[in-house]
Amino acid sequence: MLKKIQQTSEYIKQKTNAKIEIGIILGTGLGGLVNEIETECVLEYSDIPNFPTSTVEGHSGRLIIGKLGGKWVVAMQGRFHYYEGYTMKEITFGVRVMNSLDIKMLIISNASGGINPNFSIGDLMIINDHISLIPNPLIGANIEELGPRFPDMSEPYCKDLISSAKNIANKNNIPIKEGVYVALTGPTLETPAEYKFCRIIGGDTVGMSTAPEVIVARHMNIPCFAISVITDLGVDGRIQEVTHKEIQLVSEKAEPKLTQIIKELIKKN
Repeated sequence: MLKKIQQTSEYIKQKTNAKIEIGIILGTGLGGLVNEIETECVLEYSDIPNFPTSTVEGHSGRLIIGKLGGKWVVAMQGRFHYYEGYTMKEITFGVRVMNSLDIKMLIISNASGGINPNFSIGDLMIINDHISLIPNPLIGANIEELGPRFPDMSEPYCKDLISSAKNIANKNNIPIKEGVYVALTGPTLETPAEYKFCRIIGGDTVGMSTAPEVIVARHMNIPCFAISVITDLGVDGRIQEVTHKEIQLVSEKAEPKLTQIIKELIKKN
């Protein structure tokens, strides 16, 4: 894996002179944040050695390098999921490459289903912890150059970044929630009983991503910040049939608020 990571990062470094500080992974319907980036370089996933390609609608499959909030960022416009048939190592390969590009922080966004009865469609929720019910991406031989065999996960999401983001949201009168994200395999949306189970075990939202990327980032000691857009509800009595297209539309509507928080968070940290 180290050889592949090096090969990929060297290819990217040949395309830019940027001193990248921050990595960003954009989820379903949230790829428009890249419009705020002062773009220096755009790379299609299909052109990058060893990189998987995104197969999900709403995930463009491009790597964007440029400036956001006055800092150099590398943004994945489209991510990879377990339900697409990728291995966990393929899903998290982009984070490994970002580490090789010397990022100092990873910011992740996603679309998720709200299972906290106090949540509404369109809410933003800062993730302060997760429960991962999908295979751990660190299963298998450990590569000591990347991180320890048994990485600590007592602070998967950086408390300082969470506090900063909450202050930014309050200052800009953006309503914000905070809670626990439950990661499931997908691609089916959850049954009413599964929503109830996820709530009972301590979840506030459910989704099909994020936790693997955060686990790998923390393995390499990269601070993480993640935020969800609540695109549908898994609350008893409020569950309705929903399509992927509807999820995208809700995400896109919430995007300006999300963009403002992320831009200011990058500027301040």
